[in-house]
Amino acid sequence: MTMYDRSFFQTKLGQAALASIAAMCAFVALTTQMQVSPVVHAAELQHEVVELA
Repeated sequence: MTMYDRSFFQTKLGQAALASIAAMCAFVALTTQMQVSPVVHAAELQHEVVELA
């Protein structure tokens, strides 16, 4: 008998494990779709940098 069978996923711990796995999959799917364009970085770098002595 293995830990990951149908009876395990019917427990509260098993359901929490499934929710955690689903959240991690959603996080990976969303972060792989995020692409920062060079235009965004160029817009951020147009301000002056002032150094205090």
